[in-house]
Amino acid sequence: MRLRHIPGSEDFVANSHYVLSNPEQYKGAFSEKLFGNTNPLHIEIGMGKGQFIFEMAKRNPEINYIGIERYDSVLLKAIQRRKKQEPELTLTNLFYISIDARLLADVFAPEEIGKIYLNFSDPWPKKRQANRRLSSPVFLKIYKEILAKDAFLEMKTDNQDLFSYSLESLEECHWQILANTRDLHHDPVLNEGNVMTEYEEKFSSKGNPICKFIAKP
Repeated sequence: MRLRHIPGSEDFVANSHYVLSNPEQYKGAFSEKLFGNTNPLHIEIGMGKGQFIFEMAKRNPEINYIGIERYDSVLLKAIQRRKKQEPELTLTNLFYISIDARLLADVFAPEEIGKIYLNFSDPWPKKRQANRRLSSPVFLKIYKEILAKDAFLEMKTDNQDLFSYSLESLEECHWQILANTRDLHHDPVLNEGNVMTEYEEKFSSKGNPICKFIAKP
């Protein structure tokens, strides 16, 4: 996937107080050392412009959130959006990390995460790109290491092929699929309390059905 580079985005992100410049220092104690509490820690991998995780943090002050985004040009937009919203609302339970998801185990300790969200991840459609998909066995192995006992992985996408691949990957890696649907917005159970992402609003407005699963290792 090619993204338009925004000049100066690296410095902008590096100097933002929303972004953790050395997240490894909190490994194993994010809630205690960073947030100053013992609340559960949830992360979104590939947070994009941050609409979903910002709204989740707003709705759930009793949960700590960290958004993961590897592209500084994308993270810059999330920070700018948050700055516009925060004069009226200051969230103390949300920070961001600019990192490749393959390095998550370097940042988070085993069983430290209460929930992982994957929202409209890049489908990487070519067969040779399969290991780049965030729901591939390569990443499921990492998630299994950092997820707490009885913690969940939730994924939403409008890409039917990616969803099928993801379900197959879960079964291959012996994960338990607790629930899944290929039409989230018409599923009264899974759609209850649903927080939509930017892409979800865009795709659903065009009539594209949204897929979702909830699974655990």
